[in-house]
Amino acid sequence: MTDSSLPHWTPADARAFERGAALFARGEWWEAHEAWEEPWLRASGPDRAFLQGVILLAAALHKRWHHGSLTHRNYHKAARHLDTLPPVYAGVNLTRLRAEVWEALHDPALRPALHPA
Repeated sequence: MTDSSLPHWTPADARAFERGAALFARGEWWEAHEAWEEPWLRASGPDRAFLQGVILLAAALHKRWHHGSLTHRNYHKAARHLDTLPPVYAGVNLTRLRAEVWEALHDPALRPALHPA
């Protein structure tokens, strides 16, 4: 039996995800988005929803703090993708991630991270 909360990634995609996670934690949100783009293009099903969600969270933070956007539209789009997944996916506590991103959208000093569950 396979665990549906574990991604089905190639080793290269797993490395790209980890690289993006490190960039995200440093507040390099556009760069994190870019790191996750290729794995997202190849992904399907829950893996695609997960990557789409974290890409949109990165985009929300980037637009907020680099372009001054107050709409949080990408955050809400991310939530729709992440809502299709269990609370922990790919070893990431999605509930905590979403809460931290929401707080970071309102406080430029905060740097959310993709914490292991």
